[in-house]
Amino acid sequence: MAVLRLVLDTNVWLDWLVFADPAVGPIRQAVAAQRAVVYIDANCETELARVLAYDLGKHSIDALAQAAALAACRQTAIRIETEAAEAQFAQLPLCRDADDQKFLEAALAAKADFLVTKDQALLELVRRVPQFRILTPADLVAWVAAPI
Repeated sequence: MAVLRLVLDTNVWLDWLVFADPAVGPIRQAVAAQRAVVYIDANCETELARVLAYDLGKHSIDALAQAAALAACRQTAIRIETEAAEAQFAQLPLCRDADDQKFLEAALAAKADFLVTKDQALLELVRRVPQFRILTPADLVAWVAAPI
């Protein structure tokens, strides 16, 4: 079986790093077993760091936990150092939430098989992005588990 190439949006990273959401558990296991690889670029990492620092009331995390979460992300993900050409980015549809465009661009630059998201604005583009699939964590797990 080929190793899956994944890009995770910020909410999926939060589920992985902060909330230990069981829905992300199979993805974590696939990465640990080297059946999947996660990629991240500077823009996506910057957003993750910003969101980790939000005051979320009872879900806020202190600076030490924020640093630990970022360190875990950096240890898990492969950094996308080369960017796709602007001409390649121009082939992507525009997301109605401009802040989410970076995830489409990261998935394209990483040559990802899947962009894993729970964001509705990205999920609306499922049929408009031929370069990779856009799936929720649950849909990715179901897709991987489906018999061929």
